[in-house]
Amino acid sequence: MKIGILKTDAVRPEWVPDFGEYPDMFVALLGRADPDLEFVVYDVEEGIYPEDVDEVDAYLITGSKSSVYEDKQWITDLMAFVRELNARKKKLVGICFGHQIVAQALGGKTEKSTKGWGQGLHTHTFVETPDWHDDESADLHILVSHQDQVVQNAEGARVLASSEFCENAVVQIGKHILTFQGHPEFLPEYSREIMDYRREMIGEGVYASGVASLTRAQEGDRVARWILRFLKG
Repeated sequence: MKIGILKTDAVRPEWVPDFGEYPDMFVALLGRADPDLEFVVYDVEEGIYPEDVDEVDAYLITGSKSSVYEDKQWITDLMAFVRELNARKKKLVGICFGHQIVAQALGGKTEKSTKGWGQGLHTHTFVETPDWHDDESADLHILVSHQDQVVQNAEGARVLASSEFCENAVVQIGKHILTFQGHPEFLPEYSREIMDYRREMIGEGVYASGVASLTRAQEGDRVARWILRFLKG
């Protein structure tokens, strides 16, 4: 299987030696689940897209510090591409910003949440069990980093998992689109770097609870297995 990674942001240069760019994180995550995967990176911030949608078998949209409602040409172009993928029923996975732009592009709405920042390890609970799920715990422990949230889902979307903080945490559209608000690709050390950098912005309370949460185990590899079952299903 060949996966096209739609890169929507760059990692801060001082962090790249330790963590790589965002596509590198997904290559590492998904590669642990299936070493035979192939990847192609398209830097959509720079306007780079496949010449043919079928160059790859499936697509994944990364996270970004940008907000999907910002007036930026590359975001407008990416929403048009999401609509094309949806019309073609092409397999697509969205992560954080990717989760939000899928909703925004397909008739939903994302906005800055009145609940503030989500940082560190959160628990999202499945309210129904999709066919790609492992039928183990309904609770998913996943690293998050977001202030924006989907407040209205795309038409036909099913909310599979939620929390008190994030109502729309895992969403599926048909058999071809799956999105997660959390970051399965993050390592706890990277999450800590982000919180340290944004400490003043997110506030001491969120910072303290977020850092404390990193002592608990996150389930990124579990999500990787789910993603691949979904894409291959």
